[in-house]
Amino acid sequence: MTVETINPATGQVEYRHELMTPAQVEAVLAAARAAFPGWSQRSLESRGEVLRAVGAALRRRREDVQRTITAEMGKLRKEALAEVDKCADACDYYAGHAAGYLADQAIATEGRASYVRYEPLGCVLAVMPWNFPFWQVFRFLAPALMAGNVAVLKHASNVPRCADLIAGVLDEAGVPAGVFGVLHIDNEQAAAVIRDPRVAAVTLTGSERAGRSVAGNAGQQLKKCVMELGGSDAFVVLDDADLDKAVAGAVASRFGNAGQTCIAAKRFIVVEAIADDFTRRFVEAAGALRLGEPNGDSATLAPMARQDLRDELHKQVRESIARGAKPLLGCEPDASHAGYPASILDAVVPGMPAYEEELFGPVASILRVKDEDEAVRVANDTTFGLGGSVWTGDPARGERVARQLQVGAAFVNAIVRSDVRLPFGGTKRSGFGRELAGHGIHEFMNIKSVYVA
Repeated sequence: MTVETINPATGQVEYRHELMTPAQVEAVLAAARAAFPGWSQRSLESRGEVLRAVGAALRRRREDVQRTITAEMGKLRKEALAEVDKCADACDYYAGHAAGYLADQAIATEGRASYVRYEPLGCVLAVMPWNFPFWQVFRFLAPALMAGNVAVLKHASNVPRCADLIAGVLDEAGVPAGVFGVLHIDNEQAAAVIRDPRVAAVTLTGSERAGRSVAGNAGQQLKKCVMELGGSDAFVVLDDADLDKAVAGAVASRFGNAGQTCIAAKRFIVVEAIADDFTRRFVEAAGALRLGEPNGDSATLAPMARQDLRDELHKQVRESIARGAKPLLGCEPDASHAGYPASILDAVVPGMPAYEEELFGPVASILRVKDEDEAVRVANDTTFGLGGSVWTGDPARGERVARQLQVGAAFVNAIVRSDVRLPFGGTKRSGFGRELAGHGIHEFMNIKSVYVA
């Protein structure tokens, strides 16, 4: 089967590739199984040297990687370069910190010795999305490889060259054959790979629908899985917030990566006392963003990754307006292939898609509340629980509110972001399990207790 990828900025066919045959899939899985014993038995120092070499290779090829990311999913040049740098930094981080995360932990018992040790599971299958086609892969891959696991990647169908380029970077850096493999397969083939006994665990970043399917298949096989799914993050603006900082954060969080970020602020919950002032400033700042050629330096807003995604977003916007939301900015597709302008909806209330659903694109929803208590209630009135931020002139107040948010990450006076030093993941329908930090490297380990009488 031939799959086409379309350049989001031009609408032109960027690349055509064939899905793998069963024999090709078998070769990748067999190579992973053969590579695991040698890779897992290497010392941490040796694996760390390889991971640092991967980081160096990413930095050498950052321009090539940027062009590939931009061509396949439309990311702005500066955003793509920042993504490459973040991946390289993650490789260095785990190369330097894995020994501490994976050291045996002594436990006081009546025995002569008791401790917990961490052992790799084997081959981890990663089902990854297109919105951060390198970072989403490396935030699982760097800790998984440092832990001694091997990995196979089923990437999104619209970023196949990114998948192959990741494999090329790892090969250039000296990662042994079979330690990382790419599977160009469809969902049915992926389900078969999950069932394969050579796959020990599964990680997915994607939609709730994809998470239900993949987690269901993994569960039937009693395999460990990590699910990082959607989000509808609250951006709570209290009445004592510094509005200059809050508006700058709002624009960066909602419209970066064309709004196609699971942890982007999506619901702007603003206390009535400052709602008019915040909204006016937000509209003015967002209105200055400009769509354009993502490989250039003038555009400040990227196109969406695919035209069908833009059409689905606009359907949610139209339905919200039909139910009473007020369009303050944008809210109509751009004339370019997959462009959608920076858009803001006001007067968003329950029953609207802009309130109930994740809007995965450059559309902000403003929800007006009377006070702090109502802000917390509305922030938690969602099926999602990935991230949230609180903006206030009183950090102690912000921390108090942040602790009440039902999310995996709560930030005060800063936008929610993934940081290799902090565990990343959600609750409720945003998934389960964690990536990054020590929690992420432990997800795909056998946590073994050893007791010596």
